[in-house]
Amino acid sequence: VQLQASGGGLVQPGGSLRLSCAASGVTLDGYYIAWFRQAPGKQREGVSCGVGVDGSTHFADSVKGRFSISRDNVKNTVYLRMNSLKPEDTGLYYCAIGRDQHCMVTRMDNWGRGTQVTVSS
Repeated sequence: VQLQASGGGLVQPGGSLRLSCAASGVTLDGYYIAWFRQAPGKQREGVSCGVGVDGSTHFADSVKGRFSISRDNVKNTVYLRMNSLKPEDTGLYYCAIGRDQHCMVTRMDNWGRGTQVTVSS
């Protein structure tokens, strides 16, 4: 099982980015799919948690209304669209899959390598 996260970069406040999480060796349907982020000196925090390829997704309060999820069943890929980015959104973003409905960081089964998002003017 491999998860490949990509799409990070440097963006100005108010800008947008779309992160991708491409899965191989596993079909995303049936798993909880989560995005986490970790800022320097801080603990990893959950950004989103959703079930399957077409299931609903829950977002952290800090990103609600700004972040959204979309999926490509054919490519077995999940996308995290991030709009109205703020400096506090800066961090290393990870995607992960697991069977835990709460997407607790300690219970995710597989992790992708992080992709850096930096929001700065």
